[in-house]
Formats: sequence, structure tokens, C-alpha cells
Amino acid sequence: MARMNLSPSVVVAAAADLADASGYEAVTVSALARQLGVQPASLYSHVRDRAAVLEGVHQLALADLADRIAASIAGRSSRDALVGLVEAHRGFAREHPGRWDALQRPAALNTVHSEPAARLVQLIWAVLRGYAVPADELVHATRLVGATLNGFIALERVGAFAHRSPEAEVSWLRAIDVLDQALRSWPRGETAAETVTAAETVTAADPSTIAEYPAPTAPHQESTP
Repeated sequence: MARMNLSPSVVVAAAADLADASGYEAVTVSALARQLGVQPASLYSHVRDRAAVLEGVHQLALADLADRIAASIAGRSSRDALVGLVEAHRGFAREHPGRWDALQRPAALNTVHSEPAARLVQLIWAVLRGYAVPADELVHATRLVGATLNGFIALERVGAFAHRSPEAEVSWLRAIDVLDQALRSWPRGETAAETVTAAETVTAADPSTIAEYPAPTAPHQESTP
């Protein structure tokens, strides 16, 4: 690649593209330098080290996935919004395998509390609140949806569904049906009054600020989807 003007965002974007093309583990400072047409030393003016590059890829992946979800759920509610949410995840994993792999790694505390992480959780909670999931149950519902999504996508990526009928797509649609039913019948929590009716359409992000989507490194927090 011809030499180009560098900035932290340019370096991180190139790293994300490299991860998609060659795999997450292929992202190194020397590989990035070759891709950008510069000497490795030139990159250290823009990123601290490989760990900083990978943290940037993680945050970029969160932002890209949030953009995809926002477009997929806009104007939808209840089951339609759920379908948009899960299809956005599955499509993102297929089209951006390196970025998706970044999302499966423990997140630095800065990433856990970053704007892209908060926005992603807000979008997910907006979908869940369309099912009238009580406010004190949103974290549990988020974990259920995330575990189902990540488990299915992880098994599909390694070909675990390729040796038995019916096709994986049939099971995927069944999984969506099961999630839909589970969310419709979600048990009421202690603050059930703080709910939104299932008829509400997703038009904006939820105002909550808790970012639990990335898998954090801090021992007092848990990973969600």
C-alpha cells in the first residue's frame, strides 16, 4: 500500500480491516506498518502499542455493530425489532469476522465505559423494553439474548451444524421464536412499574448509561452478549 497520512483513527481502521481479512491474531504493529506502507516506528506516534491497537479495534467494532443495529431496528417494535437485532449481529459476524472476534475478547475498562459500548447496550435495551421487560430484569434478559446469539454464531462459524439436518437456518429461526416467547412471558421484577408497553416502537436509544456489553477485565463486572 502507498504511504498515507496517519492518525490514530486511520491506524485503528486499518487494523480492523486487517483483522477481517487475515484474522484477529494477525494484527501486529509490523503487519500494520506493512499494510500502511510505513516503518513500524512511525506507528508509535499514533498508537502506544499492540494492546492499544486492539483496544481501538474493539471500540470500533462496538461502534460499527451499534450502527448496524440502529439501522436494523429503526421503526420496528417487539418481535420485528428482535429479528432486526439478532440478524444485525449475525450479519456483522459473517461480514466482519475480525471485528466480531474482537468483541469476544475481554474489554479494557476504558472500552467497557466507552460511548460505543453504552450506545450498543442502549439499543439492545430499547428492543427489550419493547417487550415490557421490567427495568430490574433488563440485565438478565440481555444476558439471555447475548448467550443465545453468541453461542449459535460461535457454533455456526466452526461448522458444528453442517453434519445434520435440518439446515442451520431452520434452527436459527426457531431460536428467534423461542427468544420472542421468553421475552413476552418474562417474569415481573421488583420494579415492574418501570416498563414500556410492547406496542412501543423503537425510535431512539434508551437513556440508560450502564455499558455491560463488552466482556470487561475488571473482576467486579460480568460480560453480557
